[in-house]
Amino acid sequence: MIRLVPAIDLIDGKCVRLTKGDYDTKKIYNEDPLDVAKQFEDHGIQYLHVVDLDGARLGHIVNYRTLEHIASRTSLIIDFGGGIKEDGDLEIAFNSGARMITGGSIAVTEPDKFATWITKYGSKKIILGADCNNKKIAIHGWKETTDKDLIPFIQGYYGQGITKVICTDIQRDGMLQGPSIGLYKEIKKNVPLIYLIASGGVSSIEDIEKLNEAGIPAVIFGKALYEGRLQIKDLLRFT
Repeated sequence: MIRLVPAIDLIDGKCVRLTKGDYDTKKIYNEDPLDVAKQFEDHGIQYLHVVDLDGARLGHIVNYRTLEHIASRTSLIIDFGGGIKEDGDLEIAFNSGARMITGGSIAVTEPDKFATWITKYGSKKIILGADCNNKKIAIHGWKETTDKDLIPFIQGYYGQGITKVICTDIQRDGMLQGPSIGLYKEIKKNVPLIYLIASGGVSSIEDIEKLNEAGIPAVIFGKALYEGRLQIKDLLRFT
């Protein structure tokens, strides 16, 4: 059964969503992310994906107080990303209640440092963030598309011990046009043992069902919930 991982994206401590990672498209959905997190927990959700969008833009962790607020008042298993660039950022995130850290840009810009994190904390705590634009890895809050091909990038870190990867197709993110199931199947074909967490484009319960049928282990979603296209009660069959 596919694992459900709702997302809370943070700007100024508020629950927001962007479209294709564009900060100019920011829409605030709730002033209190804890209230949102508690709703997820009340409906049997166990996991939560928290993204520090301020951190992603500024290059260092910013919204750790909000992370701490959620982690200390719910039992949700939180993975946290955005602005994790230094060892100190990692420590702040873990000390604030994150159970897992997602590293994306750092895995591209400072691969040796990211590799030390994998060794130090282990694959249960470090997730690879593989955000892509037309199958090329994108970094720095998606403002820069690199020349690194998605699948070899994932394969390289799988060889270094990574077991979980979050893959976001930027062209689908926030568009509510369905996830890139073909892309995720291609990843699974080339890296069959990786725990793949699909992200971007989920617009309905049918999209989650299709990902489940395709054998994708987990899915991150957000905007569809906040826009009312996906009801929390609809997710009960997967919890």
